[in-house]
Amino acid sequence: MLSEPRSGRLAAWGNALLAGLVSPDDAVLAVVGEDAVHRVEGLPGESAPVGLTLALGRLRTLGVTGLRVALPAPGHPLGLSGPPEFNARALDAEEAVVCHGAAFGLVPEVYEAGPDGDVHAEVVWHVLPVREAPPADVPSLGEAERELAEALREATEVLSKLDVAGSGPVAEAAIDAYRARAERGREVLAPGYPSRAVRVLELAQRVGLLVSLAYGNGHGGAVSASEMAARGAALRPVERTARRAQVAAYNSYVEERERGVR
Repeated sequence: MLSEPRSGRLAAWGNALLAGLVSPDDAVLAVVGEDAVHRVEGLPGESAPVGLTLALGRLRTLGVTGLRVALPAPGHPLGLSGPPEFNARALDAEEAVVCHGAAFGLVPEVYEAGPDGDVHAEVVWHVLPVREAPPADVPSLGEAERELAEALREATEVLSKLDVAGSGPVAEAAIDAYRARAERGREVLAPGYPSRAVRVLELAQRVGLLVSLAYGNGHGGAVSASEMAARGAALRPVERTARRAQVAAYNSYVEERERGVR
């Protein structure tokens, strides 16, 4: 969770484009990020993969008015609504985008290409039919913010006792990189999102950083099986809460439209 999911970038900037708040070029540039190229396969009316600009325009003509994010994990179909084929593909990828206004979903498949020392990522988004139903287990922004604050307090206390909150040069470098990125004023969401969504997403990313450092710190000070089990028990609900908050933040634009706020 240290990096922004590709589905988050596609949903956020796709929503901004659908709302007319950014140009197609700016939206595609933001979605692609550091990847080499993104293509969309299986789009109705297209026999071959197409670029993001054409795909987003075609989705609009097919009735898509917004994009939601799903970040599923084993046993937790977060943001999904079916059918099983789409859910399985999304679970394999650990992320997906679900269209609002038309029954389509997009699942990314990432390929590495290029010679040693110059490897880059190429992404193909597979368009599949989805079931038009409420997404699974997505909280409101307010719920997500409260859950994050509570989970962070509880986990920090437990992890501190177990001495696994993250230490050493690797952890320090990760924290420094996160702070530097934040200080550059990076845009964590696209134009048009409520300020509360930005706040929730930033907190979710910080919580995700804590979880990643704790998992990446070996066994830390947890030398007994019971202490290791306690650490896992502390981390799992925190990671789950952070994912739910991420999805709530990305999906807030569509949720506000449904409530008639926009």
